[in-house]
Amino acid sequence: MQREVAAIGDRFAVQGEFVLGEEIQSGHINSTYRATYRQPDGSHQRFIFQTINRNVFKDPQAVMRNVEMVTRHINSKVLRVKKDLGGQTLNLFPARAGGSWVEDENGGVWRCYNHIEGCLTYDVVENTRQAYQASRAFGSFQDLVSDLDASRIVETIPDFHHTRKRYDRLMQAVAEDRCGRLAEVEAEVEFVRRREGLVDRLLDLSAAGEIPVRVTHNDTKINNVMIDAETDEAVCVIDLDTVMPGLALYDFGDLVRSATSPAAEDERDLSQVRMRMPIFEALVEGYLDAAGNFINNAEAENLPLAGKLMTLEVGIRFLTDHLEGDVYFKTHRAGHNLDRCRTQLKLVEEIENCENEMNTFIRKVRRGKR
Repeated sequence: MQREVAAIGDRFAVQGEFVLGEEIQSGHINSTYRATYRQPDGSHQRFIFQTINRNVFKDPQAVMRNVEMVTRHINSKVLRVKKDLGGQTLNLFPARAGGSWVEDENGGVWRCYNHIEGCLTYDVVENTRQAYQASRAFGSFQDLVSDLDASRIVETIPDFHHTRKRYDRLMQAVAEDRCGRLAEVEAEVEFVRRREGLVDRLLDLSAAGEIPVRVTHNDTKINNVMIDAETDEAVCVIDLDTVMPGLALYDFGDLVRSATSPAAEDERDLSQVRMRMPIFEALVEGYLDAAGNFINNAEAENLPLAGKLMTLEVGIRFLTDHLEGDVYFKTHRAGHNLDRCRTQLKLVEEIENCENEMNTFIRKVRRGKR
């Protein structure tokens, strides 16, 4: 692996002598490596090399053009305000042959990012401060790109958050049962069927023009925010591959899904899955502090629905992948996607039990900000 990582690094405009390459195991989709280079003064600098999963992203060059456009747009605005990026924004390092990515001999597309030092990512939110900071970071991201024309961004995964089509694909997988796994998941399938009415709610609001299409991140898991290890302050939003035209509520909803439960995404003990209202409240406050100036009333009113819907959608996706033979998400054990599905569906139940309280809190916060 060391030789391969060093060879990729040689094709980017990074300085120094290659010292070490190590794979970063987090993430379900792409393969990511951290490389350390010794500088002429004896110090060390680290970079991130990442290859795009072509099974998921059929047009990786379009992914890179999206990432280029968004990072340049954000960095130009940050520079105008701060006059110095200070290493705390995501930057693409250019390839030595030009452009911002390279292709290996197998057609794999690679890019190089700066490594943001002194930061951690969390799979589970540990406290309300982290929740507030993460939500504010994603709200700030949306704010920074709110003036970027969504029509200029390519939809690299068509219908990524189209919940009706996600539901219909699950029903197709149920009908086909190509791997003979349906018998063990009949309870989960029935759970989803009973909530079919949810899948069209945001789509209908968007079709009616009540909720606009914006440039959105589309993968707002808590571990896609770099958190300063000393201050617990959010530093940078990462993983921009799924930046596409979408609904702001998708981003907030997925953050609720990934942050409000203390359980890991693949927790087998479902008694550990619960809805933490203090964390939800911190998410709302952080998000509205950053995004409250540009989202409209319909978006704000549907924040609780978004959390339930995105949790259901991800549960549907995990269940579909389980039935189709684990062809999309990386798995590390038998039944891994089914374990993931079950945590999502349990969290949907938990959100439903708190929905009135969630709506009351949203109204309270919005009144306070007027």
